[in-house]
Amino acid sequence: MIAFTITEWVILILVFLLGLFIGMAFLAGGKWKRRYRDEVARREAAEQENARLHREARELDSLRHSAAKAPPPRHDEDRRL
Repeated sequence: MIAFTITEWVILILVFLLGLFIGMAFLAGGKWKRRYRDEVARREAAEQENARLHREARELDSLRHSAAKAPPPRHDEDRRL
């Protein structure tokens, strides 16, 4: 029997590890795809919510600025003075 050299042992170990990683990738295919799609859906929902909140904030800012420009309402008490 011929003994393996260090280089051949390293190559065998690397091939074994490559096989393990490829096998794990094939076995977990559906689970990871589903998780990825769920994460994409959550991210898109969060982006839509963020855009909606930004629109509302801009609208409130414009209303606040227009209210600040308008003269204050006169009350009956002010007229008596």
